[in-house]
Amino acid sequence: MPADLGKSIFGNEVKRNFSRKGDFYFHWGYNHSWYGKSDIRFQGPGYDFTLKDVEAHDRQSKLSWDYLNPGLISVPQYNIRFGYFFADNWSVSVAWDHMKYVMDIPQTVAITGTIGPNISEPAVPTGAMAGTYNGQIISVTPEMLTYEHTDGFNYANIELERYDDIWVAPSRETSLTLETGIGGGMMVPRSDVRLFEQGRNNHWNVSGYGFSVKAGLKFYITKFLYLQNTTKLGTTNLKNVHTTGRDDLDKASQKIKYAENLWVLGYQF
Repeated sequence: MPADLGKSIFGNEVKRNFSRKGDFYFHWGYNHSWYGKSDIRFQGPGYDFTLKDVEAHDRQSKLSWDYLNPGLISVPQYNIRFGYFFADNWSVSVAWDHMKYVMDIPQTVAITGTIGPNISEPAVPTGAMAGTYNGQIISVTPEMLTYEHTDGFNYANIELERYDDIWVAPSRETSLTLETGIGGGMMVPRSDVRLFEQGRNNHWNVSGYGFSVKAGLKFYITKFLYLQNTTKLGTTNLKNVHTTGRDDLDKASQKIKYAENLWVLGYQF
């Protein structure tokens, strides 16, 4: 057996007798996500203000046999990945992480900046919210703002992964493997926003970029079929979020840190 076959940081008594080099893999599954507090800056004609330490949550759909319908399979928060093993325990992959981000409404936050009596073009009245702010505490209501990346908070990414076998069955067909990885890519949200009741469910746009690290366990049920659970930590910078639908005038920006846990079923070939 070549010295680099089944190479692992763990001292396994039983090692694989086959190499993964040259194999491809594909998996599909679903995720839950948690978001750190973030500042959201809104800019456009007549306004430039920032909401501080905004809280948000994800929105995973209840899993149902209905999602076996190809037309509905993308409704929940899902993950799809395709990868290639360029060495026995290294792979590179491309993926689409479809998460969802929903700002908690109502909530109390600090605000800085300026809101004019009329904003954007054509003018949208802001009523009692007009003014200059320097850290005052306000209650954000649906009449002022709703803000979601629910179609979704999409991370198109490339990742480099390493695999270390933790345990290999005597048959060498079943095994448990530690996967670790790093990645980066583009943030492509479809943002549903209403600012002073002006907005829409916007179209997808490349609004920024993100980086991530991950670690997980990959259980090979057979030599080719596997079930995997992975936790990912990421940071994103969204520089141009569509808001009112007047994309040449109005925008938002924010930096979001998140934790994502995903379950996937995959096949290696």
